[in-house]
Amino acid sequence: MLIKVTNKRQVTFPAAVLKALGAGPGSHLEIQQRSDGFLLRPRVIDRSKLAPLRGLIEKGAKPFDLETFRNQRHDPSLRD
Repeated sequence: MLIKVTNKRQVTFPAAVLKALGAGPGSHLEIQQRSDGFLLRPRVIDRSKLAPLRGLIEKGAKPFDLETFRNQRHDPSLRD
């Protein structure tokens, strides 16, 4: 099986490969380097672990902006 890499370093996997991995749009794939080559496998989010958080997030809450948080000044004593 031959897969072409574009000038943007993007690849398109054959449908049969994605079906065998159980991957689709929005899926994440993990590539692990091994001594005999590379291992490709899907990374699945265990949604049951997210369920307890459901009641803690207010409806209509804005998404958390990590970049804004990082640029804010914080009390140095909180880092201990």
